[in-house]
Amino acid sequence: MIVVPVKEGENIEKALKKFKRKFEKTGIVKELRARQQFDKPSVVKRLKKEHAVYVQHLQQVEE
Repeated sequence: MIVVPVKEGENIEKALKKFKRKFEKTGIVKELRARQQFDKPSVVKRLKKEHAVYVQHLQQVEE
């Protein structure tokens, strides 16, 4: 359960922003979207490999 303590006089918009950020970090929405359809293990493996190559390329360009 996500708890966002709201201080006295704190803006409700700021508290809502904190809640959204915490909720995003849990990864619940991402997991639900992934469970909507079945992906074969080979496809998942290939996508992870492609993502790793992409990230590695970005790191090399950054250096």
